[in-house]
Amino acid sequence: PIYGSAYSVIMVTSIIMYVILAVSWNLFCGPTGKASLATAAFFGVGIYTSAIMGKDLPILLVIVLAGLFSFALALIVGALTLRLKGVYFTIFTFGLLQLISAIMLWYEVKFTGTRGRFVVVVDNETIFYIMFGIFVLLLITSFVIRNSKYGLALQSIGQYEEAASHMGINVTAVKIVVFAISAVFMGMAGSIIATRWTYIDPYSAFDVILTFLPVLMAIFGGMKTFYGPVVGAVIFAYLEELLLTKFPYVYKLCFGIILVIVIMYLPDGMAGVVDKIRARVTRGKNASS
Repeated sequence: PIYGSAYSVIMVTSIIMYVILAVSWNLFCGPTGKASLATAAFFGVGIYTSAIMGKDLPILLVIVLAGLFSFALALIVGALTLRLKGVYFTIFTFGLLQLISAIMLWYEVKFTGTRGRFVVVVDNETIFYIMFGIFVLLLITSFVIRNSKYGLALQSIGQYEEAASHMGINVTAVKIVVFAISAVFMGMAGSIIATRWTYIDPYSAFDVILTFLPVLMAIFGGMKTFYGPVVGAVIFAYLEELLLTKFPYVYKLCFGIILVIVIMYLPDGMAGVVDKIRARVTRGKNASS
């Protein structure tokens, strides 16, 4: 905010928000190989926390509560679904998003007589600094988990879950806890970004695109590395801004095409391309020496 214009502050804040969603998603799904489609559900919980409590409580307390509510919801969802095998977990998490959205729409129409509600507005600089603080906290959490015994447990679960269980790892507990931790940051990001949107409803709070974009960003950047989802989120968040400005009716189609290309030809994402180039350079140096 000190060096940029008002527009650049808004754009960078949006980029950081997408980085938070992508890194949070990858925190659990990257090492385990399980694909969650509940990102928008936890994000929307944070948005509605701000809409309902923002008028009566300080913004920082509202953000903390949003993270706790998302954590509690993820604990319940994880306890019910993380024992499921294969694609059933993915289907359930996507169904959860649709269910919460429908419940909130019914509640709004039935009890408030409207389809949405206003949110207390916060200035863009405050939103930026809070979003950046959440981002830093997420990176620290991700680094600690990745380099702890829980990170090793997650990797072993992703490689061979039955073997990890036989080694003494409480597979279900580890998955549930890390899944819930990842949801905290999604809820917190939704809580603070809602203060910029002014007015929200179930369709905008639980937007399906906010479930699929973080997945695309993490895959594009590289799910197996610490920095991959960050790079993917930065590139795609800027690309979304560009496409929405110049090609507003086809930007989702462009994202779909890119996703297909990445899955077919870049399974390890941009991080995999960097590793291959680095390996070739190293082999070239070794051969010349």
